[in-house]
Parts: sequence; C-alpha cells; structure tokens
Amino acid sequence: MSNDTGAQTSISGGHLVAKALKSEGVEVVFTLCGGHIIDIYDGCADEGIDVIDVRHEQVAAHAADGYARVTGRPGCAVVTAGPGTTDAVTGIANAYRAESPMLVIGGQGALSQHKMGSLQDLPHVDMIAPISKFAATVPHTERVADMVSMAFREAHNGAPGPSFLEIPRDILDASVPVESARIPKAGHYRASARQAGDPEAVERLAELLVRSERPSILLGGQVWTSRATDTAADLVRTLNVPAFMNGAGRGTLPPGDPHHFQLSRRHAFRESDLIIIVGTPFDFRMGYGKRLSHDATVVQIDLSYTTVGKNRDIDLGIVGDPDTVLAAVLQAASGFSDTGAQGRKPWLEELRSVEAKTRNERAGLFTSDASPIHPYRLVSEINDFLTEDSIYIGDGGDIVTFSGQVIQPKAPGHWLDPGPLGTLGVGVPFAMATKYARPDKEVVTLFGDGAFSLTGWDFETMVRFDLPFVGIVGNNSSMNQIRYGQIAKYGADRGEIGNTLGDVRYSEFAKMLGGYGEEVHDPAEIGPALQRARESGKPSLINVWIDPEVYAPGTMNQTMYK
Repeated sequence: MSNDTGAQTSISGGHLVAKALKSEGVEVVFTLCGGHIIDIYDGCADEGIDVIDVRHEQVAAHAADGYARVTGRPGCAVVTAGPGTTDAVTGIANAYRAESPMLVIGGQGALSQHKMGSLQDLPHVDMIAPISKFAATVPHTERVADMVSMAFREAHNGAPGPSFLEIPRDILDASVPVESARIPKAGHYRASARQAGDPEAVERLAELLVRSERPSILLGGQVWTSRATDTAADLVRTLNVPAFMNGAGRGTLPPGDPHHFQLSRRHAFRESDLIIIVGTPFDFRMGYGKRLSHDATVVQIDLSYTTVGKNRDIDLGIVGDPDTVLAAVLQAASGFSDTGAQGRKPWLEELRSVEAKTRNERAGLFTSDASPIHPYRLVSEINDFLTEDSIYIGDGGDIVTFSGQVIQPKAPGHWLDPGPLGTLGVGVPFAMATKYARPDKEVVTLFGDGAFSLTGWDFETMVRFDLPFVGIVGNNSSMNQIRYGQIAKYGADRGEIGNTLGDVRYSEFAKMLGGYGEEVHDPAEIGPALQRARESGKPSLINVWIDPEVYAPGTMNQTMYK
C-alpha cells in the first residue's frame, strides 16, 4: 500500500492508525503482538514508525510512559485484546498518577461479534476509564484516525495523562474510501496547552516573593513536563530563593548550585514564611500538606484545577503552565526597586548549615567498607559514577529511597522514577525507552532485586535492539521496604513472611541473555565494576550484595508502618 493517500482509493483501519500516529510525531510503538492488532504493524512499516516488540504488555505501557517523560512527546503502546490489554493496565495507571501523556491502543473482538463471547473479549473501556484521561471504542473505520487524534488531544487536557482506544478487529482490518476517512493534519487538531494563569494572582505572588525573608520553593514533576526548568532556575537565582526538587523536577538545578537544596527540606518547610509548591500535589510525598508550617503563606501552582488546594488550605492558587506562570512572576518581581534578594542571604546560609550537618552525620556511611555493603555506599558510588550525560532511573523500594537522598542528576530530565503510584518494574522499560529516544545519553538504572524480577525478562529486548545501559541491582534477597514494616508491626518472628527472595546471581542472568554482568561483594569493587559495564557497550547488570538489616530513613518514617 502506497504512503501517498492521494494515489490511494481505499485505506485500512491499521494504516489510518499509523497515519494518525505519524501526524502526532510518534516515531516508535512499544508492543507485544496479537492477531487483533497486526494491521497496525503493517501501517507502521509503511509510515516509517519503528516497532519495538517486548515480552510483556506491562513493559510496553511503561516504555510508552518513559518515552513521554524523556522526550516531552506522547508515547504509544499497542497491545492485543483481553489479557494483552489487562497486562497493560498497570502501566496505564502508573502514567495516570505520574501525569505522563501517552496513548495505549488495545485490540478487541470484531464489532460484528459484540457480546457473543469472541476470543479475548473484555469490557476494556469500562475497566480503563477511571485511570485514564480518555477511553473509548472506535465505532467505524472512517473514524479511526479522527479518534486517535482525539485521544492525543485529551491526553494533553490540563495535567497530561494516558488515553486509551480499543479498536475492534473488523474495524481495524476493514478498508474505506480515502476521501471518507478524516485524517487530521499534523499541528492542526489541538491547541496550545500553555495557560498563563490569573494575572492578578501572578502579581500577588510576585509581591509575596519580594517581601518574603525566608521563602522556599518546591519544583515538582510538572516543571519538567512543561519544560520550565530554565525559567525556574532564573527565578530562584534572580530572587535568591532556595529550591527543593522532587520527582521529574530533580536536576532543574545542578549539584553545587548555591540555590540547590536537598537535605534541609523538613527544616525549610517548618521555618519558611513563604512556601511555593510548583507542579506537585499534596499527596503522601508531601504528608498531605501537613508538613508545611501553618504560619507560612502557602502558594500552589499546578496545571490542574483539581489539584490546587486539595488536602490542605492554601493562601493563593494559580492554575496554569508552570513555565508561563513562573516567567510572568519573575517579570512582575523585576518591577520592584528592591526584590529582597540580598536580605535572604542569611536564610540560605541557615539552610546550607542544616544540609552540611545532615551530610556530615552520614559521611562515614557513604564510604563504609562494611560487608555486606551498606546501601549508602552503593548509592554514593553511583552518584560519583554519573556524568553530565547520564540519565538515572530508580526502580525499587528501600534501595531507591536511599538513592533519593544521595543521587543528584546533573541536568534537567535526567531523573526518572515510577512516580506517586510507586510501581515496581519500571526500570527495564524506562531504560529501553530512554536509550531509544536519547541514544546520545548514558542510561544508568538502579534496581531493587524484587523490582527487577517483575519485568527483568525484557533485558533480552534491550539486547535484541542493541540498547546498552548500566544496570545495578541492589540485592538483599528480600522486598526490604515491606520486610521492615512487618518487623516493626508484628515482630521479627513474622518479619519475613511473604517478602524473602532467593539469593539470585543476576549477573549470570544478564550474561545468559547476551549482556554484561558482574557480582560485587566488596565495596571497593563497585566503582571499577560500573566502569567495566560502561565500557562493555552492552546492556549490563552489576549485582551488588547489600546489607538486608539496614533500612532507609524514608522507609522507617512511612506512616503505614507505624
């Protein structure tokens, strides 16, 4: 079938899908094959869209999510009906909580066999609607491309998120006259999503900032989503405001920047007179807003109206694109003869002192020679290993909680974690999507051994598609975050029920599948092993045996265990 629709008399549903994906700028689909969806592959071949076939549909959905986070463009997964679609549900749910724009296309039995019990028939739309921005069935082949564009449009409505389309087999395989099918033109079917925010609220925030003596700002995931990192950095540097970062907002400021703070957040939120929360909800990561001083003026900026003021009263809420809003705030603040920047020096010095004290208290653990290896030593070695071109991915419970206190990405967009759903198993698919999208970057992924076990077979996909990355397994032979909780609640005699794993040599698994692997028991060997993995040019797993009796402070402070 020719690519030139002008020369065609008819076009199939699968080819209409591919043309709509091309219009959106999609360059790759992540998939696991099934008879319901193969006409989409045929269309992708004609449109020059790459097809990366994985070993589990959860991986396909997570990879589409990861691709969106890294590129800023929506990702796409294509899965078959029934179990193919239900396998992808976790990936859709994770993207929903993480506000990641993507489209999952699921197969479905023929519309002519609706409710007759066709192979793999399930009510996909009903199941996925609560965890997506948009979920629908395509009712006619003429509507295929139109509804794909509709799904992408809804994925960018307010705070972004996933959309889902199921396409019945006969709708996908059928052909219709080209002139009867609506094929939206690239760049002509959705509006700019950059809302400016209420101008009066912006002016008020600027005044609050310049009058504040002890402000602090938290830069959340939407700062990266909206590509507001340069603007945010300009604002905090110009107005001399200490900045904390979470989720995808990490890396907005590089390590060593005088406005980059990490370990003094609790102190800052207790002592600040003005707290600005940008692009992150008052969810469990924020103690539902209860960790913020009740004496502080609290301002929240978010893409979604439903997030602003949820779980905690605020003094000012601004709904809008963080990049546009922060730029307007900085411009308004520059109109004041005195922005107060100089007067905030003692406040920054106070926070820097708190940071130094905390870091010094842990310094010995960062260089510990203990065996089994202390988790702080492992994550400190990884932090030292990262370069300006390293994108870090965290996939695990306790070990990744350790990493959040130590590892500092050196540039925006160089940190990926599951997000607030806390999904384990994102590491391999995120690494897959990241290396595909950014082959110029090094991908470094830290796994818990339990997390790697969930989707680790797609290490083979990384080998097959030649997507090298440096993988590290922090191996304590248990689901240690849960293990800590059980011991704390029920005692040591019941602390290992349902959470203890085997002593697995994951380096051998990597080598079996054609990658590079090493076992590390000596902390002095961590750095050299990571360097050898880098130099191998292969997907790799460095299996590091860490102490199972040591837990991250974040694990021990979780309220569910108390």
